[in-house]
Amino acid sequence: MKLIRIFFRNVRDSFKSVFRNFSLSLASISCITITLVVVAISILLTTNVNNFARLIEKDVTIVTFLKLNITEEEKDKVEQEIRSMDNVDSYTFESKEEISNSMMEDSETFKSIMEQWKAEDSPIQDTFRVKVDDIKQIEKTADAISKIENVSLVKYGQGMVEQLISVFEIVKNISIGVVVALIIVTAFLIANTIKITIFSRKREIEIMRLVGASNLNIKIPFIFEGLFLGILGSIIPVVVTIYGYVTIYENFNGQLFSPFIKLIEPQPFIYYVSGLLVAIGIVVGMFGSWRAVRKYLKI
Repeated sequence: MKLIRIFFRNVRDSFKSVFRNFSLSLASISCITITLVVVAISILLTTNVNNFARLIEKDVTIVTFLKLNITEEEKDKVEQEIRSMDNVDSYTFESKEEISNSMMEDSETFKSIMEQWKAEDSPIQDTFRVKVDDIKQIEKTADAISKIENVSLVKYGQGMVEQLISVFEIVKNISIGVVVALIIVTAFLIANTIKITIFSRKREIEIMRLVGASNLNIKIPFIFEGLFLGILGSIIPVVVTIYGYVTIYENFNGQLFSPFIKLIEPQPFIYYVSGLLVAIGIVVGMFGSWRAVRKYLKI
């Protein structure tokens, strides 16, 4: 019971201290707010860029053309071999008739030409459209498919896909590095601001030491104060994240510039980001207070 009373007394005193030294606390809160807003924007951009990369990778398809006049038995054999491959996620079969009908529906020019063809004269080939688990292994998978008997041609955007994979990897690494760097910079900015706040209260700490307070008893209220500063400083970034992202998502119908660049749905994404911002604010606020009391005031 005694520990619980001490805990709640420290929480109460820390909360009062935030408002008793409001001008100094406001500087820390403002620093936390500004830096967390920048971190929030970076996280939202980074996550959506990575999501766009995943969607593009997921949409890449190996188009497998079968030889003309292939029999049903031979088609089944090709399908079995494709199904047995390790890196194959899914596949669909399109007959030459389905492809012809689709082409004629899409273009009047194709329709006028293809209607004159006899079934046996059609150059259209049956195809399997194969999606892979790991796009980095797509070239290896395409080579394996091309060696299957009765497969005449394999296409998946050779060259361009490899370049896209390389670009996406670079973008992912840079974006993750930017977010981590911003969080580290945020930690140092907030910590330094809190150090100034605590240093200005050096006399208060000296009095606490003179009346016999232990180092731990002096540190704990300041650590809780850092926690409250982190929470208060994360309120505006959380509001900006939730309402800002929802507004952008609704105004742009969930996409940017084209239907291919889709934004992540707001729920529960914005709540995960908001929780992360609050956690960063709390951890950095407590760490900044602890470090300032320990190092700069030589407690």
